[in-house]
Amino acid sequence: MEFRFNLEKTIQAIGVLFRSEHAQQMSYLRLLKLLYISDRESLRETGWPITGDRAVAMDNGPVLSHVYDLIMDRYVGAALWNQYFRRNHYSLEKAREPDVGQLSKFEIAKLQEVSRTHEDHSEWEMIELTHTFPEWNKNKPPKHSMKPISVEDILEGIGKPDYLASIVQDQKDKDVYDQIFGK
Repeated sequence: MEFRFNLEKTIQAIGVLFRSEHAQQMSYLRLLKLLYISDRESLRETGWPITGDRAVAMDNGPVLSHVYDLIMDRYVGAALWNQYFRRNHYSLEKAREPDVGQLSKFEIAKLQEVSRTHEDHSEWEMIELTHTFPEWNKNKPPKHSMKPISVEDILEGIGKPDYLASIVQDQKDKDVYDQIFGK
């Protein structure tokens, strides 16, 4: 079971994190951790992530795979992304301010809350934190590689394995809606 990655919403979520951090530039490692934690917390509280991105386990903990590929300039069709962000060595720079029209009030508040909670944590402390997540430990990859983390493993890791059936049904309902209304 996978969610659908929403690039526009992801760009807007990253914009919220930049604003919350009062930054024009941020370590992409820090950004990846903040975004993963935000998706994880949203999944815990609502049954839905913010970005819909797939999680992967890497040496430095779990990350969102499409966002990682966008940062590393390995994502096909990254023209929209490139209007807003660009990588500068180990940082991501904001080139343009994204709006927040696709984000709910809850999602904006969740992103801001995660940023506030970790404002005093270095990126290395955030790596240590994400190394305690059960879903990373279960899928810990061999050195210098990545391994997919299933939604089921994340749900188990956050203590919500019972969410899976309703998430699958919600996804089916959304697919039917999208087919009917052409999304």
